Amino acid sequence: MAEKEINVPVKKGRATPPSYADVLGWHPLDYLRRQIDRLFDELPSRRSVLEFEPFDRFGGAWAAAPAVDFAEKDREYEITAELPGLDDENVEVKLSNGVLSISGEKKEEKEEKKEGYYYSERRFGSFKRAFRLPEGVDAAKIEASFEKGVLTVRLPKTPEAQKPQRTIAVKSK
Repeated sequence: MAEKEINVPVKKGRATPPSYADVLGWHPLDYLRRQIDRLFDELPSRRSVLEFEPFDRFGGAWAAAPAVDFAEKDREYEITAELPGLDDENVEVKLSNGVLSISGEKKEEKEEKKEGYYYSERRFGSFKRAFRLPEGVDAAKIEASFEKGVLTVRLPKTPEAQKPQRTIAVKSK
């Protein structure tokens, strides 16, 4: 048999249809990556995503570890922690081997009975924060107070630590 040559018509021009990126300047995977990056940028950097799980049921007002402010004043250091929904009986402050730890537990139970339905809900969560004491703290005089959901721990400085700072001049050569 003789071989017969067949010419297939070839369309000249663009071989593939234009992509979204070519037409709109939009890259779907790049857009998704930017959105995910933004999500993680908005999370507090000191905590992992896993730490939020048991506490997100408190309506976002309760995180795995409450935010704490640590301030240095002339005569003392001061730690304040906002602990909404807790009572002073549910908060514990301990000092051991130069480490101050603050812990607490929140328990909430709701029960509602009406004709035709029964509603019951329980929420539990605990936290613990620990701080190494700075040098110059008089550990025997540490005090803690709790008022309106705010814990304040005062760490008085020793007399040596209360001495005024001295500015040292920097000389150039």
